[in-house]
Order: sequence, then C-alpha cells, then structure tokens
Amino acid sequence: MECKLISMNQSLFARAEVPRESTWDLETLFPDADAWSRAFAEVEAGVPKVAGFAGRLGEEPTTLLEFFQISEKLQNRLGHVLVWASLHYAADTTDSEAQGRTDRATGLSSRVSAALAFAIPELLALGTEKLQGWAESDGALRIYRHYFDQLSRKAAHVRSGEVEQTLALASDTLRSASRIHGILTDADLVFAPAAQEREVGQSTIGKLLVDPDREVRRTAYESYADAHLAHKNALAQCLSTGVKQNIFIARVRGYESPLHSAMEPNFIPTSVFESLIGAFEKHLPIWHRYWSLRRRALGLETLTPYDVKAPLGPAPAPVSYETAVDWIAEGMAPLGDDYVSALRRGAGPERWVDWACNRGKRMGAFSSGTVGTHPYILMSYNDDLFSLSTLAHELGHSLHSYYSRRSQPSVYAGYGLFAAEVASNFDQALVRAHLLEKFKNDPVMLLGVLEEAMSNFHRYFFIMPTLARFEKEIHERVWRGEALSAKTLNALMADLFIEAFGPEVTLDRERVGSTWMQFSTHLYANFYVWQYATGIAGANALASRVLTEGKPAASAYLEFLNAGGSLYPLDALKRAGVDLTSPQPVEAAFKVMESYVDRLESVIA
Repeated sequence: MECKLISMNQSLFARAEVPRESTWDLETLFPDADAWSRAFAEVEAGVPKVAGFAGRLGEEPTTLLEFFQISEKLQNRLGHVLVWASLHYAADTTDSEAQGRTDRATGLSSRVSAALAFAIPELLALGTEKLQGWAESDGALRIYRHYFDQLSRKAAHVRSGEVEQTLALASDTLRSASRIHGILTDADLVFAPAAQEREVGQSTIGKLLVDPDREVRRTAYESYADAHLAHKNALAQCLSTGVKQNIFIARVRGYESPLHSAMEPNFIPTSVFESLIGAFEKHLPIWHRYWSLRRRALGLETLTPYDVKAPLGPAPAPVSYETAVDWIAEGMAPLGDDYVSALRRGAGPERWVDWACNRGKRMGAFSSGTVGTHPYILMSYNDDLFSLSTLAHELGHSLHSYYSRRSQPSVYAGYGLFAAEVASNFDQALVRAHLLEKFKNDPVMLLGVLEEAMSNFHRYFFIMPTLARFEKEIHERVWRGEALSAKTLNALMADLFIEAFGPEVTLDRERVGSTWMQFSTHLYANFYVWQYATGIAGANALASRVLTEGKPAASAYLEFLNAGGSLYPLDALKRAGVDLTSPQPVEAAFKVMESYVDRLESVIA
C-alpha cells in the first residue's frame, strides 16, 4: 500500500483510517489503556522496594543478587510501559491522550532512575576487586563480571549517591528540549502544498523529493524548509537548550570536553570520531564528482539540493511492501534460515512494522522495543526502492535486538548505538548486493538500485558527517561560553554544506542552513549522527566478508548480534571481522561508494 492521499482533498489519511495490517501489533504488549495503567501502577509500587536496598548492597553476595533480580524485573516492566506509550504517540503525534501517557511514562522513568541512583556509587565503594571476587565465588553473580568491569572504567565520572539521584530526577526535564522540538515539527508545522496540490508532510516529503517533476521537488523542498524556518527562533532555542544540557552533564561528571563526555561512557575513543571526520573531508572530491555526473545526467546547468535524489531514468516498477519483504529475505539468505524466518514473521504475521502513512505520524523511521517484547518498527512505506532500503535498515536493528534479547540476560540485552548502526546498515548492504545481481540485466531496475545506493550513502556518508561536524562545533562554542542563535546555527550549517557540496551545487543559504531543524531526535542524542557513517563503513566490510567467505563469516556476524552488550562494542566488532579503530573500513566504504559512481556512469552512458 503506497502512501496514498485521499483523492478529493489531497489529504493524508487520519490514523483511524489506515488498514490494520499496515500497523504494528501493540495489543500483545497491552490490550488497552486500562492494562497499561495497571502496569504503570505496578511499577510505581515497586519503586520503594528497590530503594530499600540502599546501604545494603555490600552485606553479602545473596543480597546483591536479590537486588539485581528485583531491579531488573522492575526496569523491564518500566520498559513495557514506556514502549507502549511512546509507540502510540509516535504513530499519531496529534493524539493528546497518547502524549499524556508518554509524559507520565517518562516521568515514572525518572523516578525509577532516582530510586536506583544509589547503586553504582555504592557498588564502586565496595571496590572492583571485591565485586569480581564475589562473581567468581557465586555462580549466579558470575554473569555480572563484564558489568563490574564496565563500572570500573566509568568510576572516575560517577558522582556521590546524592548527586546521582539529583541527576536522575532531572533526567525527564533534561529531555524536554528534544520533546518540544519533536512536537513542534511533527504536529504543529503547517506546510504549503507542493506543485499539483501535492500535500507536504513528514510522511510524504521523502516521496516528493524523488518525484520526476522538478517543480514538484522544488516546491516541496521549499515548503518543507520554509515551514521550519517560520519557527527558526523557537527551534534554535530548543537546540541551544539541548546542547547546554549535554554540557551541564559533561561538566558535572568531569569530562575534559563535550566529545569526550559522549564517547567515554560508550567505551569509544575520541580518535575514532576524529578519524572519521578526517576521512570524510579527504574524500569530498568523490562527492563532487558524483554531483557533476548527476548534473550532466539530468541535463541541468546547475544542480540544487532538491535535485540530489531526482530520478536519472525511467521510474522503476513500484515495489509493494510484500515484495520488499520477499527481496529483503532473499538478500539476507546468507545468514541462514533462522534469521530469515524471524525476519519474515516480524515483517508479516507478527506485525512488528507500522508502515502506514497517516497524518500526525512522527518523521523518519526507527526500531524500538525492550526486554520481553518483540521489536517494533515505525516508518512510512512508499512503494519504492527507497522505502525498501529503509525497511531493510530498520529490520537490521530489529533482528539485532531479537538475537541480543534472546541470547543475553537482561543486563546485556541492550547494546550501544555504535554497534547498532553497523547491524542496520549491514542488512542494507547485503540486500543491495542481492538486488544489483538480481537486476543486472534490467537497466531500469539496475539504475534504480544504484540510485538508492547513492541516496543511502548521501544520508549516512554525506549528511550525517556534515551534521557531526556541525554538532562538534556548536558544542565547543557552548563549552567556551558562546551563545547559539538561529542566525549563527543557520550560517554554520550553510558554510559546512557549501564546502561539502562543492562548486557543482547551487545552494540557497537560508534553506540549506535550516537542515539542522529537520532532525528532531538525532541532534539531541549527544554525538549520535557520526555513528551512521562508522556504521555504514563497518557494515560494508562485514557484508563483503559474508559474501566472499560464506558460512564462517556469517556465523561470526551472528555471534556479534548474539553478543548484545556482553562485550565492548569495538571488541564485538573485531570478533565479527572489522576493526573500526582503524581508518581502513572508512577508506574501503568510500571505495565502495566510488564503485557505485563508476557503475552509474557506465549505466547512464
């Protein structure tokens, strides 16, 4: 089902009008709001019980084990409450009741975090040697050895129990900037229609920017940018507040820089970030070559940002959701029947995926869920290769969660963003390789797959590194005591894109400068966006291994998925076969991208 409009008034469907089969199944989590409320009350009632362990963790190993068991059960149940509320709200941000439940759930999360804030300082006060000794002597505690090692590496930045409790209580407030940004951009922005009275919205903008009619693309691009620019001062204040929140945490915890405060807790050296940015800047000429090729192929005197995804040939045949699932499953076949079976169940009868297009749906796509639930995917499916690629990306995240939660105890069921973006991009890389082979004798579909590949690299290897450079600079400005404003943010963003696009692309400074406003989640996640680029680099390296080495490489990759958080992210990836402390994977990914440009040049010729 394409993101169709109601024909008479060119309006997106209301949430209640979309077919049930194109929505996710949240009833298996909670059948209704009453059941959710009962679970909410259950979590509230458990807060005093975990708080009662304060001052007791060093009594004996059995006390510590009991605390872990009770607190993990409480946090897992809290996860269910958070997921159900937030997913309802993401599917329709105009639903005030869903918004209210989400606010209540995040508030409850802060209270639970505050009740547990004593634990890490108390454990560190016991000493790593004693904790590891208990883990060695008590079989039930043995699984926490890696957790205790993680604590020892974080010790320098853990504060007293009172300070940690205060920070936990403030966590809900410290998320407010991102939430306000999201509400404004997802629910309140008013977009002027594009040419041909095409409705512009978060569910349709992606489709409009690949329309063959340049006037549709231009007017959609301008409408989308202008709607954000109309609220530039409010959005700038939101982002400024978000950055100040990050700086506050960095200073309280004693980190040496904003970048250090984002990398160190995730066990990633800052050199990995700096190496990526250096490689990106070094390889900008490949992008400049691509823009030149695209401009000539489109027969344009000048290329603009609304031309970077314009179709270079006849439209490929539509790709239905069901067909997309089949092709993704075929592409992931090298990982074996278990992986493919889980993928098909999730994308099909188990309804992990909410792929409907409706008014008020949150922008973008994501994978969610927690311990004790299956994964959940939100996206807006548009019957094309771009949506197929997005679905593959989110299924990569979801299968990572599926394997991790199935294989690991609660303490290691999660994993960091650094590893997460490798898994999501891996599925895209493997599926893309399959489609390039599948359509090697079909020039229209082959061109479509290559265009999707370059669009994907454009987002993860062009937009995201540019945003990462932007993010580093604005954090450093606030760290130095400088102010951020719409004017300075737009000017910085425009300067970075002018450098990145090069002389082949003509830019409207104000509109391209508004790009930062169009990311209501990513820029509030404290140095998240750069990990898309390392993710695509690691993913292509691992996909290449699986395709060339077969089953041994596939088994190593599945071990990475199963590892969850039981290993440090760089160690888990090294075991799978890629070393992201080295610049080699990033260099190799640029060579992959350059090969797509070569192939595009050949197909177009």
